[in-house]
Amino acid sequence: MKRLSKRAIVAAALVTAWPSQSARAQQAGQGASALETRIPVGSASLYSRAIGHGQPVIVLHGGPDFDHSYFLPDLDQLKDGFRLIYYDQRGRGRSADQVRPQDVRLTSDIDDLDKVRQHFRLDAPVLLGHSWGAVLALEYALRHPARVSHLILMNPAPASASDFAVLRKTYLEKLGANMDRQRAIVSGVAYQEGDPEAVAARYRIHFMHALKRPQDYERLMATMKAAFINQGKVGIVKARAVEDQLMRDTWQVAGYDLLPKLRSLRIPTLVIAGEGDFIPVAVAEHIARDIPGARLVAIKECGHFAYLECAGDVRDAFAEFFRPARGRQGR
Repeated sequence: MKRLSKRAIVAAALVTAWPSQSARAQQAGQGASALETRIPVGSASLYSRAIGHGQPVIVLHGGPDFDHSYFLPDLDQLKDGFRLIYYDQRGRGRSADQVRPQDVRLTSDIDDLDKVRQHFRLDAPVLLGHSWGAVLALEYALRHPARVSHLILMNPAPASASDFAVLRKTYLEKLGANMDRQRAIVSGVAYQEGDPEAVAARYRIHFMHALKRPQDYERLMATMKAAFINQGKVGIVKARAVEDQLMRDTWQVAGYDLLPKLRSLRIPTLVIAGEGDFIPVAVAEHIARDIPGARLVAIKECGHFAYLECAGDVRDAFAEFFRPARGRQGR
């Protein structure tokens, strides 16, 4: 049986959640004005969903093995002031068909993001990255700084291998003896085969310290279990393989470190952290420190899913961040 590796231990710390069936029903009513399209990328295509009016914002989901749907319906509350453009990254969610996991790399994710930008005819949109999505946003911005008007990095994953090691240490300390329970599940045949019940049981342990309030934790767990069942074994295993490859392209690279490179960016940046997040606030602090002029907002009584747990604080942070530039569009 497969042992739980360092990669497997922490990879989930950067994932996000899927909506429950009840949430999907809400979305059907609330998202009637959403525009759903498919964007060709080689032999496959990306699912995208756009809603709202105003400053265009491309939303980058976390994981890297999940899709955009965990943002809904909560992040849609910003649609009154922004045009939110969600998409499922290649090999994940509704962008999984005709995709071989081995063909998904960091470079292909960056290229796909640029194809999304071009598809919507945006010169320089806002990029909003959550967790792993923040790393993807930074990798893109470093290569194409003129194609990004603003960066919003929400509950960002580590931007360096050294911060990733700090996250792993903190994660293990918080889980304590529960780490043995998680290892037992992950090494089991059911989990390895992508059984939704086993996967949900693992993440119930994993997310024990991801959210600050018990009610938010229970809501997330119910959402995740329903979503894993909906995703099925094949989708779970494929997305997991994609995640493995993307980790080999980033945190597992010897000396991986974006922080010194961030000093070259001249892009207005908002970094949002939850003081109750299982990713240490220092991770967000290091990113904000190295991007010139970046604004850091650390929210008390908030965990890894700030848009869900602390929606009012997030809305206030957005309003303050965009107030001087309101009216400027990304195209």
